[in-house]
Amino acid sequence: MRKLKVAMGQMMVEGAQPQANIARAVGMINAAGRQKCDVVVLPECLDLGWTHPCAAELAQTIPGPFSDVIVAAAKSAEIYVAAGLVERMNGRIFNTAIFISPTGEILLKHRKINELMIGPRMYSVGNSLAVAETPIGTFGLAICADNFPSSHAIGHVLGRMGARIILSPCAWAVDTNHDNVKDPYGGMWKASYAELAKLYDMSIVGVSNVGWMIGGPWKGRKCIGCSMAIGPCGTLLAQGPYGDNAQALVNVDVPIMPVSATGADIAPMLAAKGYEGG
Repeated sequence: MRKLKVAMGQMMVEGAQPQANIARAVGMINAAGRQKCDVVVLPECLDLGWTHPCAAELAQTIPGPFSDVIVAAAKSAEIYVAAGLVERMNGRIFNTAIFISPTGEILLKHRKINELMIGPRMYSVGNSLAVAETPIGTFGLAICADNFPSSHAIGHVLGRMGARIILSPCAWAVDTNHDNVKDPYGGMWKASYAELAKLYDMSIVGVSNVGWMIGGPWKGRKCIGCSMAIGPCGTLLAQGPYGDNAQALVNVDVPIMPVSATGADIAPMLAAKGYEGG
């Protein structure tokens, strides 16, 4: 077992303010590079804000002007970057994440599959999954609700493809008056991530933005961070601070376990761990 130094870039995202948001993302990438991290993970729809209606006018292609800035920052900082962006392609809009190498190559592009019911009004559904094999490990991408307990099929496929770590750009929002003392945020994600992590001996890192949602169907809610990393045994390795202004770069050493089974040998491995699915 070896470890990667992963930075969770829990950044402020303002709806319809792509230049300011991308500048913050570049700042997070540069800081993670200075701190000698291997990977930095940034939030979902970090350029325009999740479900903000400005996507109809401002969404860009990938590659395109927004992603090019993120790619250049990854290359300059010599770090792997996972980032969520809003993508325009052939007249459609996608909720997309990209995984970039330290040499500035887009290794993965994932379009969110399990979008919430308010999302399909804006975003088309993704139709593919893949992993990236790199010198430091095999990575998968899954965006936010792709990791819901009810959509574990996505994580299972990535695990069967050999992913040793899943990186998940997120936008975790709560009601305006949510009380984190009475109702601590993140229990569902911890349980959901832990189940997959234990089954496949992999790690999962989910990173949310912070800030108020100022447009779209959830206008008035707030994104509150609480980004987290779960290790192969289902253990919480690190968690970001809670709050609509809790911007932070949180570094965590994430274990990378070797693959213990492949192909048809995965089913008996899962059965031995109590999993009854296919």
